[in-house]
Amino acid sequence: MTASRHATSRADEWRQRLLYCVAGLLLFETLTGLGIYLLPFSVPNQWMVVFHTLAGLAFVIPFAWYQARHWKLYRSIRVSHVVLTGYFAMLATIVLIVSGLVLTYEAIFAPRISRGWDLAHIWATFGLIASVLPHVGTLIVRAARAKGGAIGGTLHAASRRFEYVSVLLTAALFIPVIVASVVYRPPKLNNQFPKDYSYVFGPQRPFAPSLARTASGGAYDARSLAGSESCGTAGCHKTIYDEWAVSAHRYSAMDPAFQKVQTVMAEQNGPESTRYCGGCHDPISLFSGTKNIFAEDLTSRAGYQEGVSCVACHAIKKTDVKGNAAYVMSQPERYLFELTAGAVPRAVSDFLIRAYPRQHVQSLQHKLFKSPEFCAACHKQFIDEEINHVGWVQLQNQYDNWRKSRWNHGKDPRKTIECRECHMPLAASNEPGSGDDLDYNRSPNDGKHRSHRFLGGNQFIPLALKLPGAEEHARLTEQWLRGEIDIPEIADKWRRGPAVPVEVTAPATARPGAPITIRAMLTNNKVGHDFPTGPLDIIQAWVELSVTDQAGRVVFQSGQRDSAHFIAPGSFMLKAEPVDENGNLIDRHNLWEMVGVRYRRSLFPGFSDQETFTFACPDAPVTELHVTARLMYRKADQYLLNFLFGEESGITAPITVLSEDRKTIRVRTDG
Repeated sequence: MTASRHATSRADEWRQRLLYCVAGLLLFETLTGLGIYLLPFSVPNQWMVVFHTLAGLAFVIPFAWYQARHWKLYRSIRVSHVVLTGYFAMLATIVLIVSGLVLTYEAIFAPRISRGWDLAHIWATFGLIASVLPHVGTLIVRAARAKGGAIGGTLHAASRRFEYVSVLLTAALFIPVIVASVVYRPPKLNNQFPKDYSYVFGPQRPFAPSLARTASGGAYDARSLAGSESCGTAGCHKTIYDEWAVSAHRYSAMDPAFQKVQTVMAEQNGPESTRYCGGCHDPISLFSGTKNIFAEDLTSRAGYQEGVSCVACHAIKKTDVKGNAAYVMSQPERYLFELTAGAVPRAVSDFLIRAYPRQHVQSLQHKLFKSPEFCAACHKQFIDEEINHVGWVQLQNQYDNWRKSRWNHGKDPRKTIECRECHMPLAASNEPGSGDDLDYNRSPNDGKHRSHRFLGGNQFIPLALKLPGAEEHARLTEQWLRGEIDIPEIADKWRRGPAVPVEVTAPATARPGAPITIRAMLTNNKVGHDFPTGPLDIIQAWVELSVTDQAGRVVFQSGQRDSAHFIAPGSFMLKAEPVDENGNLIDRHNLWEMVGVRYRRSLFPGFSDQETFTFACPDAPVTELHVTARLMYRKADQYLLNFLFGEESGITAPITVLSEDRKTIRVRTDG
């Protein structure tokens, strides 16, 4: 081939429309890819993700066509740095296409994108830049140097036209990004308190007497903290959502006892006083300004349905161990269409969260969750003069119980058992949130997540509300209360068996007419805080003792319930009896009137307590006495339930047998 024909051929290659298309798309993909990687989260950046994906799909066929043609034309020329950089560019582009297709598929159909494919896509982008710039740049420089002659001028003009058209095409591809960014209008959030909002404790403390705060200091639209269902329906966190959907965190606001107590509190102490409860039970309603003196319903629809929602927990950025909801809540910036109803907007939003997860992870995942101090914000409670108009009184306090207990060994995680290790045991899954490289005994790819059932001591409310999966959750809660659920990650840190075993001490023999003394001892074996814990004016744990003869006739009993579900007076019970300033018993969970406690009995971790029972051994024909002691537990006492819902409602709390022990006494009649 003559020099003139070769130059003409090269000029023709510069003028190929297919080349314009490939170059324009490739430049657009490179620039948007760099923008997505380097620029902060924003509406334009999200639209770049959308159009980057669409342009990438459109790029595949033109590139394959052009690359095959280009390689066929130039495969036989002498090897040089231009040829080598061309091959490197081709290889990088192929990696980009393959990884891009995989990532697109995963962002649409999988729970998450793969870290490996994502890294391959990123590094291939920089590899493409490093190879294309010298490859194309060298050819453009050569064309510019040859512009002196007629043939060289044709070649230079063709290369210049290539530059202009490629840039124009790239600019044209950016027009939809710009237009979409300008036109898009996210749902307007109403981050304002109602005009008639009552600032009982001043405008600087709008959520008092709760210690909860927002990062802005003002209200948050209820929608910004709600929407937990989408975490499951998107296909990303379905397992975690299903666990949460029946948990105490979910039903914390819809709990009928909470709703009734809140109503009574509002009637007696003013509706604003219910903000004290809202920080832990109903944060969505609290921060949206619903717990206001002029509000018809103190609980918003979103707050009622979701309680402590996914966002309401994951958006907390700071906590304080004072308790009473002493945390700071942020308002995460949402993705495009995340708060928009409809199948198509929802699909776009879900795609963006998976394809561009950086904002999602940074705003909703942080190390604070792993600390007991995070739990302390709500699992520690007190009332003070602002509430009872008298003075400060400590209420439930799981955090300090744990902090001072044998389970806390400071910074030694191999000895310490923390809240999440018990109440959020590891569960096998393919959740995007599985794996953890910050725990000493875990890895980033262990295929496990922490259960969001938050198993504790409430086997009552899920069944009362008839939540989907309530039976399963109640069964697991009862197993948990009995200490029957194995937790392999901490199995070497505590004993097997019941969480709180009951042990009967009784004489081996007895004589008719003689007194018999039996002792029932309880030991807090595996509970990380006091047992029982929580509102001890409501919760009841007691020993049911039964002594029968060989024929099954009752000889002695204690702790039985009557037909109205009340426990017999004088039973050995773990409980608290708070009182108001007049010494009256707080028996309706009217804690806003509480000033102290006249009686409290519970078990600190690792400690024991016992009760003594004495009765006379019956006369003949008794030959044996069978002693059975059972530790019983229920979430709510019957008096409170009758007050809240009426005796005619027939509502009673289910009872769980936590542990049991038996002994046999032989009755001797010989001299």
